Amino acid sequence: MTLPPADGLILSMGYLPPDLQGSGLLAHALRRAAGRVDLWDRLPIEGLQSLRAWFAREIGNGAVFSPHDVIICNGGQAAITATLRALVPPGRPILVETPTYTGAISAARAAGLEVIPVAMDENGVRPELLEDAFQQTGARVFYSQPTFSNPSGVVTSIERRAAVLDIAAEARAFIIEDDWARDLDLTGNAPAPLATGDRHGHVVYIRSLAKSAAPGLRVAAVMARGAALARLKVARASQDFFVSGPLQAAALAVVSAPGWKRHLKAACAALIERRDVLVGALREEAGDCVTFQVPTGGMHLWLRLPDHVCDVALAADMARNGVFISAGRAWFPADPEGSFLRLTFAGHPTTLVEGAKRLSQAIKHKL
Repeated sequence: MTLPPADGLILSMGYLPPDLQGSGLLAHALRRAAGRVDLWDRLPIEGLQSLRAWFAREIGNGAVFSPHDVIICNGGQAAITATLRALVPPGRPILVETPTYTGAISAARAAGLEVIPVAMDENGVRPELLEDAFQQTGARVFYSQPTFSNPSGVVTSIERRAAVLDIAAEARAFIIEDDWARDLDLTGNAPAPLATGDRHGHVVYIRSLAKSAAPGLRVAAVMARGAALARLKVARASQDFFVSGPLQAAALAVVSAPGWKRHLKAACAALIERRDVLVGALREEAGDCVTFQVPTGGMHLWLRLPDHVCDVALAADMARNGVFISAGRAWFPADPEGSFLRLTFAGHPTTLVEGAKRLSQAIKHKL
């Protein structure tokens, strides 16, 4: 989480860079919200009703969750932390895809949970391994990013989504669906959220605005039904009471503005262009030294290195030379299955080209 120096070649950040953020929309919305005296008062733990209604409508046109099923949180990380605390007692196991979001791993460990990895392939988590993990560990929660998994970019197939829901229902378990990149669907072909196929209330759904608007918009929603919702309200109340009223109102104004869709369209168009620049530069400079799949959403490229090249050592070497990348090891809750890097392709094209060139030279030097 340490910010790299501004003069470095940064391929390690997990947010849109300033030139792709919705800063103009945010500035206008915050100026208006700051003048409303009522927003500075104490708010309901669950959040502003109008903002909760917007989040509910975003999932299956409001057919999956009602506004009463929504709780506003201080960003996606806070939503994940609260959900883990609410659903999994300390010392108990939680199943996660591997590789998976490093923030979820750290939150689970901080809560004293036993993190159990379940392998993925190019079609998502492997159902037979997930079923076996539930049976062997007695776990009652599975954390998943079925759409544009961070870091791998994998999208779980339609067939496997149905299988995952059935397995969770059979195990009487919850699925935490972290839909972090829903707004960064670069092709417009992403499957509907897992929650839309949930008939039994097993999916707890998380969606954040920080990735698609700006990092400083620390507003996210967690949606659940029944017992899970009741436990989440208790966990949220003990965590930080409620999210700032002006920030909630500004978030609603931003996503309701006519310019919001234009912002998302422009950001995705830029991400496509920059993804292709990084992919082209790596293919030209690194050749067969690395392998990767071109993602259709999100902002990350998951790079496999030759097995004898240590990702941690390589990332440290690159940082000393002004290029900032993310070693893949942090995204594995247990021993990694190989040596990987996560590269963010949201940066300026000149940064991507020069970063790919220096990285490729460093890899070839280690061969």
